[in-house]
Order: sequence, then structure tokens, then C-alpha cells
Amino acid sequence: MRIAVVVPGRFFAFDLAVALIRRGHDVTVFTNYPVWAAQRFGLRSENIRSFWMHGVVSRIVNRLGQALPSLCDTPELHRIFGRWAAKEISRENWDIVHLYSGTAQEVLEGGRRAGYYTQLVRASAHIRVQDRLLAEEETRSGQAIERPAAWMIAREEREYELCDEIVTVSGFAYNTFLEEGIRETKLRLLPLGVDVSHFRPDAGLVAERRRRIRAGDPLRVLYVGVVSYQKGLLDFARVVEAMRGLRVQFRFVGRIPPESRSAIGRISDAVEIIPHQPQSELPYWYAQSDLFMFPTIQDGFGVVLAQANASALPILTTTNCCGPELIREGKTGWTLPIREPQAFVDRLLWCDQNRSQLADMVEHLYQTFRPRDWSSVAEDFEAICLQRLH
Repeated sequence: MRIAVVVPGRFFAFDLAVALIRRGHDVTVFTNYPVWAAQRFGLRSENIRSFWMHGVVSRIVNRLGQALPSLCDTPELHRIFGRWAAKEISRENWDIVHLYSGTAQEVLEGGRRAGYYTQLVRASAHIRVQDRLLAEEETRSGQAIERPAAWMIAREEREYELCDEIVTVSGFAYNTFLEEGIRETKLRLLPLGVDVSHFRPDAGLVAERRRRIRAGDPLRVLYVGVVSYQKGLLDFARVVEAMRGLRVQFRFVGRIPPESRSAIGRISDAVEIIPHQPQSELPYWYAQSDLFMFPTIQDGFGVVLAQANASALPILTTTNCCGPELIREGKTGWTLPIREPQAFVDRLLWCDQNRSQLADMVEHLYQTFRPRDWSSVAEDFEAICLQRLH
């Protein structure tokens, strides 16, 4: 198949593109990453079309927007990338045009005229469900938090209408589209993967983890990602407060946005804060941990969960992500309701009181569980496309 992948940035599109190329498909990635930067992720220069100037401007605006969020609240950067991609796409023929929501409208409008088949990836819940959940979190926390702008909600809903099919990446996200009235025949489910070899620890690290757990050392609980209210910061803070003085240590690895700083300040004496790390450094932090906790309010997937799973870490997360598909309940971790920090406290107490069973869970994860890799994702993607094209 001849496939165009249109993505502002990288997301998981580069991993998918590389896996599809390995399966023999002709794939071109249209991105705002410079060619040299995209090549670091396994793409060849002939597979890349770069609008690098857009990427530079976007990064500047995003950095300024961390201090002044209103600077990022503009549709123009999205339109500029969409127009560039639409022009590039229109010059050739494609079997599939695979796009990421938010910058796809212009390409989709051209696709209606040109007749190529369009897939829209939404890497989160339906945007209206996402906004509702975040509005509830604002009320619950008393803190203004980042939410989708009105223009972005309108833009994405237009994209949902224009595309031939919508690709979701978890059962949770899939169901939010059904709840919002999107017909089932337009939806596809494509769970993501992980570079297993990159995140899989060696046997000695796993043996050391099991030794620490059995010896009664404080359990090392890790969180990786943006430390935001969307990811469950309010509940995480309440868990940390409830576990003070017990045999548990918490570590956050990731960026702390302005909205989160006051909440983090209240628990900073009980949490080790590590700044954002490049992906190449993340296996070290997973390897130093005993459990992974991710009390997210909403995630389309939660790639860090797949990374933690590949790292043989038992996981505590919510139902509003890929947890229900990824986790074997009581065997590789637990899925818990959103906004119930006591459920996480109870499970952490169980882990502390049942050290032998927790150590056995780590060994079971390492010896028998095989996370989903990108070759499997590419195979499923191919099957979805062939079903549509035939």
C-alpha cells in the first residue's frame, strides 16, 4: 500500500511508519520535524517530507505558552500546517492518508475532492468527553487547568465528520465516540505498542527489585509523564498525603506545568521530582522502581503504561486509558475507578503487606508477559486498511 502519514510532531506516528516500512509498504511521513531529527527514530530521508519552519515556530510558541497560555490559544498554526500538508498530499496518489486530529481538516477537505481514503487518529477520548472530564476536574480541584479551546472542539468535530474512519487507541476512547453519537461502522480500534527491547530490563535488575520488595525496603512508586490534573494529579497528591510515614517512596519523572506547581509544592517533601527526560533515559527510571502508578482522568492510551509493562513493573491505573486491555487484573497490575484515591491507597497497602505475592508478580511479568510491539500494531493497521480498501 502507498500510505501518507500526516503528523505535526512525532507522537507514535514515527514508530508506526517504521514498522509499516519493514512490512514492505511505501510510506511517506509529512511532519514538522526536521529530516535529521526524524531520522533519529529510524526513518530514512526518502520517507520524510518536512515543514521544519512550522516546527520551529510551534516550539517557540509552546514554550512561551507555558508562561502565557493564551499565546497558544490560536488556530492559525494548525491551519498553516494543514494547508501545507494538503498541498503536498494533492501532488500524488495514495491508498491511505493517515492523519492526526487537530491539524487534519484541510487535508480531509482535499481528500473529499481527490477521492483518497482518510483515517483520522484521535489519541485521546472524544474531544467533548475530554473537555467535560477536565471541566469536572477544574470544579473538583478549584484550579484553572488547560482544556480544549472552543475553536479546537469545533475543528476536531469537523474532522470527525469529514474523515472516512476514526482510529482510536483504547477501548475507553472508542466508547467515548459511541457515547457522542459516532456510528460504530466509522470507528476502528488500534491499540499501540512499545519498543520491547528498549524497555525490557536485564534479569539482574529484576532480581534486585524482587530482593528489595521481599526485604521490606520502601516500595518505590514511579509516575512518568506530564504532572497535570488531567493525569490525576489531585488524586496522586491525596495518595501521597495518605501514605506519609509508611514504607512507600514516590518519584515523578516529567514536566510540571504552571497549573500544577502549587499542588506539587504541598507534597514536594514526600515526592522526588525528576525533570522531563528523553525517552532514551526512561528505562533507567523504570528499572529503579517497584511499582508504576498512573491515576489518569483521561488518556487515549497512555504509552507510559506499555513502557512500564515492558519493564516488568506492576501497574496501578484507572479505567480511563488502555489499562483494561493492557493489564491482567491481579496478575500484572490493577485498574481502579477514576477519582477514588482511597482505592489506590488500599492497593498500595496491600502491596506493602503482601511482599511475597508482589515479588512473584514481578517475576511473572518478566518471565511470561509479552507486551505488544510495533510490528503487531503495523500488522493490525494493515488488516484494517485492507478491509476498507477491498
